[in-house]
Amino acid sequence: MGGVVARLTRLLTRLANDRWLVWPQNPIRVNKQSELQPDVALLRPSADDYTSHNPGPEEVYLLIEVSDASLDFDRGEKLSAYGRAGINEVWIINLVDPSVEVYRDPHFTGYSSKTVLRPVDQAAPQAFPDALVDVAELLKR
Repeated sequence: MGGVVARLTRLLTRLANDRWLVWPQNPIRVNKQSELQPDVALLRPSADDYTSHNPGPEEVYLLIEVSDASLDFDRGEKLSAYGRAGINEVWIINLVDPSVEVYRDPHFTGYSSKTVLRPVDQAAPQAFPDALVDVAELLKR
């Protein structure tokens, strides 16, 4: 799984063109008392690279979880927490059933929209529809 996170970090950094900051395995503030650590986050650029504070929902373009043994936890507790926090978009890279689950339209208990992408598809963050990536590349192990 670590290799998939490293590949994601490299790929998303290459696509960024200074439009976002790739934030691998670092904390995101989901409320005043809680932080979660997604595998990768795409954040609004910050002049101090978030040295003064951990980013919150308003600074997140996309959160990505890479899931195999953690799939139930990522789909359950984490996804609900991200939705309650108002994180606009979450991808779960499902290594068990090779697919990318795209969640959008957050609400208090999770997300209203779920799309499942297969290896033949392409994915792009909602905030950057021109930043297309091949799902097969995201799932490669």
